[in-house]
Amino acid sequence: MKNSHRVVVTGIGVVTPVGIGKDDFWESLLAGKNGISRISLFDPSEYRTHMAGEIRDFAVQEWMDSRLAKRMDRFAQFGFVAADLAMKDSGLDTDSFDACRAGVIIGSGIGGMQTIEAAHAALLERGPRAVGPLVVSKTLINAAACAVSITHGLKGPLSAPSVACSTGANAIGDAYRILERGDADIMLAGGAEASISPLPFASFCATRAMSTRNDDVTRASRPFDKDRDGFVMGEGAGVVVLEQLNHAFKRKAPIYAEVVGYGNTADAYHLTAPEPDGDGMVRVMEQALRDAGMTATDIGYVNAHGTSTILNDRTESAAILKVFGDHARELKVSSIKSMIGHLLAAAGAVEFAATALSMSTGLIPPTMNHEQPEPGCLLDFVIHGAESIDLDAAMSQSFGFGGGNACLVVKKYEPSQETRRT
Repeated sequence: MKNSHRVVVTGIGVVTPVGIGKDDFWESLLAGKNGISRISLFDPSEYRTHMAGEIRDFAVQEWMDSRLAKRMDRFAQFGFVAADLAMKDSGLDTDSFDACRAGVIIGSGIGGMQTIEAAHAALLERGPRAVGPLVVSKTLINAAACAVSITHGLKGPLSAPSVACSTGANAIGDAYRILERGDADIMLAGGAEASISPLPFASFCATRAMSTRNDDVTRASRPFDKDRDGFVMGEGAGVVVLEQLNHAFKRKAPIYAEVVGYGNTADAYHLTAPEPDGDGMVRVMEQALRDAGMTATDIGYVNAHGTSTILNDRTESAAILKVFGDHARELKVSSIKSMIGHLLAAAGAVEFAATALSMSTGLIPPTMNHEQPEPGCLLDFVIHGAESIDLDAAMSQSFGFGGGNACLVVKKYEPSQETRRT
């Protein structure tokens, strides 16, 4: 039986290859701006893939205290900044709510890899005395979540999931559950990743899952297109403020959308490949719809995982067709990875943020570089620029290495009689 606590999105903070902050990010997506370029963080010449979605010119001292930044890896800096932006967007004043009922769930997949690489090089070159005491705290998956909790004095639930590419969506889903059952009033939730670093990048190249369209980098990420040849790695963070509706209503917070459904399943199949028949994807979408009390025909838009890999896009398309049936012909689908790349653990959170913005604006960002449809990926993809739609409910889904699947359903916020009287 569904708990009575309604949950809404009241703040959005993002750090992405096409913009830092909700407004720059959203304007860039709607304009079809591409954030993919040749890697500058290291020399990629000897790698199979030369491009990625970098956060260019990230002057961290402009966004956070420089002393705190020095104690954090790049991924945690991204997560901290995204959380700070989300709190400001929500109008949260730490003196105006119960800190013991405000929590943080910000996950990561790979964590502080840049710190690990630098510390290992120092160890090999100069010995153990060259390794500083902050290496451990900078590399922990929970570094961003803890920094946000400590800095803002948030004493409620604290967690940092690590479920590969579904991490950000899982974090938001877990936060939704906490609020729904009444264990907190406010939750900051999302994911952060900064894996454009020699070691993880080399390993991803070795999987041969990344695009090698090195002579045409802005057209390399092409979800669901017949000529796709792999994903493009990105980096960044997405954090949203989720809040119990009554709490948000009392403080007159902005409301982007209402979260109404969450699904979480496992393929139990393979460490990197999706289950061929897409059963896990199908079950997670159906689970999220049941949780929302909706049927497939209630959904107007799916913000797809859409990685641009051969297997994922084909399997995801088949799963959507199976779940939505005839309604799939009326369903709008897009993947923003075509513009920002695959942000790995941060992808689900950033894409959920985009979905919430679609709910509040009625605009759907396009899937760029989709030029030739593949027979196995025949859906109504938004491809010729952003589209305006009368949207009542939408779905955001993420699928990760190891077979983790997460799906979130949001709907347009409508005040109840109770909130109107409050």
